[in-house]
Amino acid sequence: MSILEYNEITEKRYIVFNSEPYEVISSHVFRKQQRKPVNATKLKNLITGKVTEYSFHQSEKVEEAEIESKEVKYLYNNRGEWWFSDASDPSKRFSVKEESVGSQGKFLKPNTVVKQLIFDERPIGFQLPITVDLKVTEAPPSIKGDTATGGQKVVTLETGATINAPLFVNEGDIIRINTQTAEYRERVNK
Repeated sequence: MSILEYNEITEKRYIVFNSEPYEVISSHVFRKQQRKPVNATKLKNLITGKVTEYSFHQSEKVEEAEIESKEVKYLYNNRGEWWFSDASDPSKRFSVKEESVGSQGKFLKPNTVVKQLIFDERPIGFQLPITVDLKVTEAPPSIKGDTATGGQKVVTLETGATINAPLFVNEGDIIRINTQTAEYRERVNK
């Protein structure tokens, strides 16, 4: 476990703050007039998911969180419970509540391998792939000249999730989605 100076607390780092693990979402070191520099950060609590803002001053130090990860396979979800198994041993199954999976879970297909994050020997969440390819199951027909809405329509994906996609996306297409922003990236095939 290493100690980080105020200016080493940068994006995508995991820290222990108020004895809980946090992910640094953004950081900006700046100096106000004649004062000492500060690092204005946005921190996401990895247990509760709550985002807070905090400014670290020059004299402050934090401990870097030791987050372990293991590969698990998503099986299915039912009534708010998400079922996973050990990636190498399917007989070791476990379930978690919907809140631990997060909003990105709506893009998970059965048998997808993801990383489970573990802090202090207890599971704290999942790291999903940044992009996934999913099949469009429902797409309303696009009407010629219908660009007043910016050329977007709502489509339903094979996992049941709905997103905005361009007018040229049709039912049966496979599209790439950014799971962090829940946005359409590109069409993979026609």
